[in-house]
Amino acid sequence: MFTGIIEELGTIKGVRTQLEGMRLSVSAKVVMDGMKTGDSIAVNGACLTVTEFDRVSFTADVSGETVNRTNIGKLRVGDKVNLERPLRLSDRLGGHLVSGHVDAVGFIRGMIKKGEVSVFTFETPKDISKYLISKGSVAVDGISLTVNDITGNTFSITVIPHTIKMTTLGFKKIGAAVNLEADMIGKYIEAFAKL
Repeated sequence: MFTGIIEELGTIKGVRTQLEGMRLSVSAKVVMDGMKTGDSIAVNGACLTVTEFDRVSFTADVSGETVNRTNIGKLRVGDKVNLERPLRLSDRLGGHLVSGHVDAVGFIRGMIKKGEVSVFTFETPKDISKYLISKGSVAVDGISLTVNDITGNTFSITVIPHTIKMTTLGFKKIGAAVNLEADMIGKYIEAFAKL
């Protein structure tokens, strides 16, 4: 379980295609502290398992399912990624509950600077947009953000300069693919309503 508060930007140092998925190596600093083999780590919001590590990088095997459902398969050496270690029970919950199980890939459709902040518009698949509500939470590439408005299959968010600086949103261009995870509460309510 994660909070969507990104701890640092990592850099992809290796990508190797495997028979069923891929192997990803990421250089990092902050998230390396106390790392153990088998630890979970969110990479662009996708929960991956650490299979190897040294002082300055870690490696994770990525399943074919994760490659197909996220933007992880599009990563190349040198790309920046959002990194977050899992929540500890004693931690403050600064963002919202993020499982690291990406629902779908969306796309940046607009970016407008309004004074100090930036307003991003994202396109999302129909099956995800039904879980979004105005002033509700959504994880975009693992970043906990608040939904401003929803129009059809698009939603907008306002991003402060700190978030732009500390996350991959500072590097993204219009048309870029982003991992989306809707707030899990809405998904559970829908599941219970179907019982």
